[in-house]
Amino acid sequence: MPPQLLPASAAAFAPRASSVNVVLGSKVEPWLTQTLKRINRVKRPLNSVQQHQRCLTETLSSSNAIWTLTSMMLPKAPESDLRRDANPLMEAIFNWQLLHIEAYIVHVDMVLRNEVAYKLTPDSIETLIEYHKDIYCVDAKADSYDWPEKEQHAKKLHEDFIQAINRFVYRTHVSALEGLEEEGAGELLCGKSEEVKNNIMGLLNKPLLPPPPKIVDVIRQPPLLPSSPAGAGIWSHSTPSPALPAPVDSWRVLPSSPATSADSGTPIWASMALHELPSPTPSYSQPYSTAGFFYSSPMVASPIPALPLPSMLAPHCGINVGYGGFGWDRYQEYATTM
Repeated sequence: MPPQLLPASAAAFAPRASSVNVVLGSKVEPWLTQTLKRINRVKRPLNSVQQHQRCLTETLSSSNAIWTLTSMMLPKAPESDLRRDANPLMEAIFNWQLLHIEAYIVHVDMVLRNEVAYKLTPDSIETLIEYHKDIYCVDAKADSYDWPEKEQHAKKLHEDFIQAINRFVYRTHVSALEGLEEEGAGELLCGKSEEVKNNIMGLLNKPLLPPPPKIVDVIRQPPLLPSSPAGAGIWSHSTPSPALPAPVDSWRVLPSSPATSADSGTPIWASMALHELPSPTPSYSQPYSTAGFFYSSPMVASPIPALPLPSMLAPHCGINVGYGGFGWDRYQEYATTM
């Protein structure tokens, strides 16, 4: 995109230059020739590009070359001071004013961008500044809640508008010069005045906003682990644990015995010796474990069968150690059994 070249007179707070910067191409458009012939009372020769440029520059540099960019209907006073009337026409007459926003041409470019640039007149700038200060800012403060630095923000809002309206430069196509009138005055055509109105209203209606809330860093305590003693109670409430049976002393649990019958009147303690009773579990035992909830009887090993001696198997027929009775003749049989 070609650079946007503007003269020094288009800068903010710059006075109007004595001569307008006009740049024409190597060929002049026919509509420009017809426009210049129409607005000049004295017939001037327009046979070359230099003659067109000289004529257009002198016309636009005249002190009377003021253009009406747009017209705006604005209130005369703040909302609280407006007059209320049953007749809408009378209310509109007393409460509203029509402002004509005027400007002058500072730059004409028919080579790079084919545009014409307008800058607002000092009178239009001053009128808009007064309206913004005396009416708009008053309504903006009344429509917003109070905070400590409200007046400073309103003052800053007005200062920003002063800078913006002084920097405002409206650019449009060079075809806008078709609206040129005598002595260099003119008016925007083809709906361009509505565009200027929207641009200026966008500068006027900047909202008065309170400062954003300050961000406060909240230090959050890290969550405690389940193994932490301080968080044991929290985890015990948040995480349901399976129900555990109540602790039971192991000496209270009796082993089931198939030899005990319900119809026998003999108590089970009668058949047990004192030394066979299990000792109670100490009170300072280890933490609860499912291993201690059940009682198992001690493993009973089957006794080794006793081998009969020869003397136990021999008949009681006296002491006979000979070969005729039950004696040493069966010694090998007993030795093999053992």
